[in-house]
Amino acid sequence: MHDKTAAPENQHLSHRTAWLRAAVLGANDGLISTASLVVGVISAGGDAVLAGIAGVVGGAMSMAAGEYVSVSSQADTEKADIELERQHLANNPEYEVEELAQIYRERGLTQELSHQVAEQLMAHDALAAHTRDELGITDQLQARPTLAALSSFFAFLFGAVWPLLAAWLNVTFLFPHPLITIAVGTAIMLILLGGLAAKMGGASVTHGAIRVCLWGLLAMLATALTGRLFALVVG
Repeated sequence: MHDKTAAPENQHLSHRTAWLRAAVLGANDGLISTASLVVGVISAGGDAVLAGIAGVVGGAMSMAAGEYVSVSSQADTEKADIELERQHLANNPEYEVEELAQIYRERGLTQELSHQVAEQLMAHDALAAHTRDELGITDQLQARPTLAALSSFFAFLFGAVWPLLAAWLNVTFLFPHPLITIAVGTAIMLILLGGLAAKMGGASVTHGAIRVCLWGLLAMLATALTGRLFALVVG
């Protein structure tokens, strides 16, 4: 007898890939870019809080705009492909049945069964069948520009607020080693974000955390050296 209580353990994680990638990318970008900007400005002797605020606003808007434009282009392509498929179904339905059956044969069905499946699915909803199996477009994966833009915007803000807060605390309490404070705080957040993303994606938490943290620290090191060099040259 089938045990329904065991079903959640057998659920696959690939359906999370799209939104997980966007959320992690936005948060990591906000965290790393803002922390790097703040560290670079501190190394150059500038106003880190003001630079951080400008970086957060500009970065969040840039992420939202870039994601909206990118996903809008994808959505336009999907709509054009669906409309073209609609025309093909209207003009040559027999060929479309064979085309769908060929897809099923390549997946392992026999010739007879592939035709039966294709005919039954097309009788139910021909456009949906071809959209899903020929074009690879589903409701879950269909491009949504506004949702993508808002998700990237708020994910970036979530990541960016931590180094900005660290910079503000440094100015308020005059920490003796602001670069170390910000770097350590950022590294902790990077480890948490990298580990969380890996956990939700079913990958190694340790590898995910180390990978994200390493690249974040390299980015901060590069901007710190750039800021220091700028201060030496200009000063």
